[in-house]
Amino acid sequence: MHIEPGIVDGAKMALSYATATAALGLTAKAALDMLKRDGLAALALRSLLATALVFCFFEVLPHHPVGVSEVHLILGTTLLLLFGLAPAAIGLAGGLLVQGLLFAPFDLPQYGINITTLLVPLFAAAALAKKIIPADTAYVDIGYKQALQLSLAYQGGIVAWVAFWAIYGQGVGAANLGEVARFGAAYMSVVLVEPLIDLALLAAAKAGRGLRGSPLVHRRLHQPA
Repeated sequence: MHIEPGIVDGAKMALSYATATAALGLTAKAALDMLKRDGLAALALRSLLATALVFCFFEVLPHHPVGVSEVHLILGTTLLLLFGLAPAAIGLAGGLLVQGLLFAPFDLPQYGINITTLLVPLFAAAALAKKIIPADTAYVDIGYKQALQLSLAYQGGIVAWVAFWAIYGQGVGAANLGEVARFGAAYMSVVLVEPLIDLALLAAAKAGRGLRGSPLVHRRLHQPA
């Protein structure tokens, strides 16, 4: 989902600053809500864990340039289910920033674009989770259908945002649309893999009863709402 340098440039970059500010504002609100509910230690620990994981996802897991962007296994819904909305959002923003500062400075000018692409679908997936996962169901007990729906929402949102930035920056020429389509087709393959990873990690969390009530994981992971 790292948009290629030069896809959006010049005055058009101003829009990315506005969308990133809005996304980070939602993140701050979610963090404040969690701070009031769970305390500083839980927020800090989960956010640090999520940031470290995101950095590893971006740097260690396979990633390939395709069309106007790169195909990554981001595992955004995994972070959401394990840690909660605020730590997942902070982790995505923090992991992306650390990667840019240490290994990919050429991506920093596109940070606003990429952070919007990562965070807005995460908030959409969180809203969907409230609708499709019953209040009396812990996250470790969700099924493949629910995990797939969350993955479709998150990964579909990423594809939609990448397509928007590419068309916004480069127009609707046939070559550009072809590159967007190529990226979208490649990226949606992630949808088939992510729910399986989610369910495997949730099964591991269910077996690890010592995590129940731990500040390291979201309370909803093991307990109904």
